[in-house]
Amino acid sequence: MAVENWVAKEVEQLTAFRRDLHQNPELLYDVTRTAATVAEALRAAGVDEVIEGIGRTGVVGVIHGQSNTSGRTIGLRADMDALPIHEETGKPWASAVDGKMHACGHDGHTTMLLGAARHLVESRAFDGRVIVIFQPAEEGGAGAKAMIDDGLFTRWPCDEVYGMHNRPNLPVGQFTIAPGPIMGSVDEVRIHIEGRGGHAARPDETIDTFPIAAAIINAVQTITARTVDPMDNAVVSLCTIHAGNAFNVIPQTLDITGTVRTLREEVRSHIEAQLAAIVPNIAAGFGATATLDYIRMYPVTVNHDHETQLAAQAAQEVAGVENVSLDMPPVLGGEDFSFMLNEVPGAMINVGNGPSAGLHHPKYDFNDDVIAWGCSYWTTLVRQRLPLG
Repeated sequence: MAVENWVAKEVEQLTAFRRDLHQNPELLYDVTRTAATVAEALRAAGVDEVIEGIGRTGVVGVIHGQSNTSGRTIGLRADMDALPIHEETGKPWASAVDGKMHACGHDGHTTMLLGAARHLVESRAFDGRVIVIFQPAEEGGAGAKAMIDDGLFTRWPCDEVYGMHNRPNLPVGQFTIAPGPIMGSVDEVRIHIEGRGGHAARPDETIDTFPIAAAIINAVQTITARTVDPMDNAVVSLCTIHAGNAFNVIPQTLDITGTVRTLREEVRSHIEAQLAAIVPNIAAGFGATATLDYIRMYPVTVNHDHETQLAAQAAQEVAGVENVSLDMPPVLGGEDFSFMLNEVPGAMINVGNGPSAGLHHPKYDFNDDVIAWGCSYWTTLVRQRLPLG
């Protein structure tokens, strides 16, 4: 199989749309230009209803099929926000905003879903209703949760919901997916240590926060190594230390931040409990105090078994069975589509971006050759899931 013929007529225009988004990146919920551009394009395409401001800056489009005897609705989701990274691609369409760039391909995700929406409006070759969801703040802002909290699935109840992400170095024209946990939970750890500051030449008169921090850091490394089943995937990474501002002063306070990633909620809770025990007790052993702030951000992204098979079938029709893998290995990067999958059965698939820099890298760029494949996947999925009688 190959990409659908209708896409060939749209690719040039969609590529221009994608590159415009790429040149004008916006962060988190501050995607006002992007959202307005998407909403305008949906209205121009004839989408039946276009609703802005869902979850602050999210956009929802409602497309009705030729008939609705099934009474079914499926949701298709794309993310819109960029990252606070200085772009180094040197492309003619590189970011025009210093310190911001589309380093994860959300410009491409948005474009592929827009292209699919245009064709679904033109053909109406399905029975039921399609909700296209353009989401802000995937990159750490939990925009999916904000849209859900703002009534996404109560205003537009969905029977199934699907997402798609590009994957660098997977060949263009290939897809990969797997059932079950595919991406990790994302939690933030903040540790605050309170000792007793003083002159560096008289450490005996202080309670030095640095040895306390060192002991905590060493102990934390044993959580996954010695208390988590080796067959479970988990990471605890402490990534920043902030303390003091002089070379000859032992600081009174010290702050550590980091992240926890797991593929099972039980492991996530276990690690949180271990940190809650380690941090204050080690500090107490030094005569100091320490507090832990454990912030749960994104849950584990879990593809539903049946919907994973359905997504794979659509990809197989587009790309051929030999170009669709159903054994994609899980990763501990996070994805807030997890919130949607906790509400509605569905699955996220990955589409090949070809040879490229990795996600979140300053030299990454979405491959415009992928647009046709992603558009074809979306429209094929709709026809398969909402077939005309």
